[in-house]
Amino acid sequence: MQHPAVKPLSALPILLSLLVLAGCQEAVEPPAKAPPPILQGEQLRFAPNHPQLALIGLVSATSAQAITVDLPARMVWNEERTQRIYPAFAGRVSAIQADVGQAVNAGSVLAQLASPDFGMAQADTAKARADARLSGNALQRQRELFDAGIVPRKDLDQAEADASRALAEVQRADARTRMYGGHEAGSVNQALALSASIKGVVVERNLNPGQEVRPDQSGVGVPPLFVVTDPTTLWVQIDARESEVATLRPGASFELIVPTLPGQKFEGRVTAAADYIDPITRSIKVRGLVANPGRLLKAEMLATARIQRNIGPGVLVPSRSVALQGAKNTVLVQVQPGVFETREVQLSYQGPHESVVSSGVAAGEQVVSDNMLLLAREFRNAKNEAKP
Repeated sequence: MQHPAVKPLSALPILLSLLVLAGCQEAVEPPAKAPPPILQGEQLRFAPNHPQLALIGLVSATSAQAITVDLPARMVWNEERTQRIYPAFAGRVSAIQADVGQAVNAGSVLAQLASPDFGMAQADTAKARADARLSGNALQRQRELFDAGIVPRKDLDQAEADASRALAEVQRADARTRMYGGHEAGSVNQALALSASIKGVVVERNLNPGQEVRPDQSGVGVPPLFVVTDPTTLWVQIDARESEVATLRPGASFELIVPTLPGQKFEGRVTAAADYIDPITRSIKVRGLVANPGRLLKAEMLATARIQRNIGPGVLVPSRSVALQGAKNTVLVQVQPGVFETREVQLSYQGPHESVVSSGVAAGEQVVSDNMLLLAREFRNAKNEAKP
């Protein structure tokens, strides 16, 4: 037999479900939607306190007579104070007397080679000296015989010519051997010295004991046996745009900033500029000189050359504010709070960060710098709505 109190308890869940459904069916009013901007003439107007206005970044156009330009640069050895040493004769390395980082003077021997080819040059010098002595003795006899009336004048002239040719050959052979370190008269030891001809530091060494070297192992793409340079000055190779050529003339100064040396700046001076444009990079090579007394700068370091370029009259705006529409450059200007219009502008300079507007925008006007695509989309939507 079922108890009569069970029926009211079983109806309670149904009643709760009905109350929940009734609460869900109550209408929740959505938040008020901001009205879309409207197009009036060429101007786009937003309602006051429109939420999209907070997303649009603005900057003031400023007057500028000069602009800071950053150009990529690379440091290399000063070639006017650098010597690259290649072998003049074939031979084998018998001794190495200098290493990387070692300071050397002009005439310091860096390495010794055992060179049969240099020995032949020394032998040629010795033979030339012997021939010169023989020709000198023959000339002396001919003069004595000519003075005694025994030989004719032509024999004396021939002896003088032979002696002159022998002396010239001695001078030629001796100059060749002395150029490469053969200082001992008549010595044939095949010892070829690789010497520095400038005062500096050995910055590169590419030979080992016992290595065979040949003079044909030189030229483009082949490293020299030694590189000696004076690192207290370096060349700076700058890749400049065509628009910067007038500023980077010989004698112009620039500031060198090196990322690996934060907080330190170096002053440089332009020494030369190329007369052609690189067909690959579309840039012009400019060479500068920078002092390096503390030897903090190293060859092949990457740096930034910063120059001040005179741009004449105009206003400065961020480059990201400039949009290209077809063949025209345009910017978006806020003429009143919440009112924007598109302006066609003429640029006298366009860089990676800043551009100079010569006409179309006045100093002090507010130019859109952030969320330009959002504003351009609203312009497009408003124009589509205005179409009949």
